Amino acid sequence: MTKDKRVGQDESPRRRGQGELEAQVLAALRQADGAHTAGWVQERLGGDLAYTTVITILTRLHAKGAVSRERAGRSFEWTAVADEAGLAALRMRKVLDGEANREAVLASFVTGLSPHDERLLRDLLAQDSEEGED
Repeated sequence: MTKDKRVGQDESPRRRGQGELEAQVLAALRQADGAHTAGWVQERLGGDLAYTTVITILTRLHAKGAVSRERAGRSFEWTAVADEAGLAALRMRKVLDGEANREAVLASFVTGLSPHDERLLRDLLAQDSEEGED
C-alpha cells in the first residue's frame, strides 16, 4: 500500500464488462410477471445505479429489440422480449449487418469455431432445414 492510500479508504468499484448491465436489466425483466417501470428495475438491481442509467440501458435494449415498452402516464413500462441468448444474437446480427462482405465474415466466423461448436451449428442448421420442409 502506498502512502497516498488512506486507511479504510475503499478502492474504486469494479468496472462492469461490456453488456453486463444490459444482461442484468434483461434478467430482472425476464423474471418479472408483466411490464414494470424503470424504478422497479432499479430496485431489483440493488439501487446502486442511477435512475438515468437504468433508463439509458432500457432505451438501448429497446432500440435492439430486446425489450418492448408501453406508455404508462408520463413514463413507460418495460417488458423483456429476448433472453440473454437472444440479446447476444442481436449483437451478433448487428456486427454482421455492419460489414460489407457478409460471406467473408460468416466464413471467418465458422472457421474460427471449435469442432464442437461447428458440429452444433451444423446440427442447428440441419434442424432448421428439416422444419422448413414441413
